[in-house]
Amino acid sequence: MSTTSIDVARRRSAELEHDLLADPGRFRVLTGDRPTGPLHLGHYVGTLANRVRLQTAGIEVFVVIADYQVITDRDSVGDVRGNVREVLLDHLAAGLSVRDGSGVPGATVFTHSAVPALNQLVLPFLSLVSVAELQRNPTVRAETAAATRRGSGAAGPNGLLLTYPVHQAADILFCGANLVPVGQDQLPHLETARLVARRFGERYGQVFPEPEALLSAAPLLLGTDGAKMSKSAGNSIPLRADEDETARLVRSARTNTERRISYDPVHRPEVANLLLMASLCCGRPPEGLAEEIGDGGSAALKHLVTESVNEHLRPLRARRRELAGADDHLRAVLAAGNAHANEVADATLQRVREAMGMTY
Repeated sequence: MSTTSIDVARRRSAELEHDLLADPGRFRVLTGDRPTGPLHLGHYVGTLANRVRLQTAGIEVFVVIADYQVITDRDSVGDVRGNVREVLLDHLAAGLSVRDGSGVPGATVFTHSAVPALNQLVLPFLSLVSVAELQRNPTVRAETAAATRRGSGAAGPNGLLLTYPVHQAADILFCGANLVPVGQDQLPHLETARLVARRFGERYGQVFPEPEALLSAAPLLLGTDGAKMSKSAGNSIPLRADEDETARLVRSARTNTERRISYDPVHRPEVANLLLMASLCCGRPPEGLAEEIGDGGSAALKHLVTESVNEHLRPLRARRRELAGADDHLRAVLAAGNAHANEVADATLQRVREAMGMTY
């Protein structure tokens, strides 16, 4: 996207922040994660904490655990069932209040594969988007290139990967979400959802709102190797890690040979990232933390980061341990979320059929 488009998105996101505080009932949020492994510290500061914030503000939240998306870019799905459970545990431990069948309102947490009507929306949506538009999507381009390098499958990248943006559009539109928390790099995906909503309205009549982006204010955390923190790269600090494992992971993080610690994201990105990690966990500016460490070097920096992360995540990890043995509750949460998502999706699909003249 152009710099101008991103600037417009930022200004609009700031306006939405004001609006959602003034009238939270106007909004419905759709967000989610792929169950490819345990969530990590980057997920917590970038997305989980924000989901809890939006719910606390009074906004209805839908969270998709996108199990179908696991097969878009890999030949082996791994332990999908176990990973769904881990992602659910991370959300509950982070403080998200969820539907659990008790009648108490909360966020709707559901899995892709359990909501057939949602996935059926992909068919008419695909007719509204050209192949060239799908191929221009930045994530499709990047994942296609990565799949080609890996030699994924005999014929290369699969067809599901190409239609990935339309699947995301269905995720957003099926529940009438009008607000989607995203990072800047995800704006093209949201634009596909807006395009589908607009074209469907032009062709068949207005059914879907055009969802808007709520850009994340959370800074990007790098992994312990200096690259983007990722579940699959082995460079993250999982939320489920214990304090000893956290200490080991932080000790392995890259820094540099200069002893004096300074906050310089351009020239010392690894050191700056550790300072930022500590800052986000202890609520103090990274520049002040660097000044405090001074000539203490990497050892003092990593000690501070370890203590800050462990202190910040201690309540979350305690809740996670309590919930890990509550299998009946976890099953109830998914059952209630899937049931409500199916009700919403069935109603939406019926409106789509009526608009398209396909009720018989």
